[in-house]
Amino acid sequence: MPEAEDVRRISLSLPDTTEKIAWSMPTFRVAGKMFATLPEDETSIAVRCPKEERDELVLAEPEKFWIADHEAGFAWVRVRLAALEDDGELRDILADSWRQAAPTRLLDAYPELGAPDAG
Repeated sequence: MPEAEDVRRISLSLPDTTEKIAWSMPTFRVAGKMFATLPEDETSIAVRCPKEERDELVLAEPEKFWIADHEAGFAWVRVRLAALEDDGELRDILADSWRQAAPTRLLDAYPELGAPDAG
């Protein structure tokens, strides 16, 4: 089961990522734009996710994904760390959120991160 330190390690391994405390919690940013947070007691993460996809995820896997009330109007979803299979799944989720926040120059410089893996 991935933990907060895994979130930190994987997030900071993504290009041009920094960690900053905001709202009394760790946040991870690419080129200054937030793509993940470790809210509350660090048992979950909040990541960028288009609203259409977010709603589908929550319906398909409510034990893993949910929408915090104060984030309902935004393209963010919460992910329970305990519900993730392994670090690979966590990395996929964080990389997808990173792609949504990263500027084109980084997407172009790191094509292996530029598109989700097929399958």
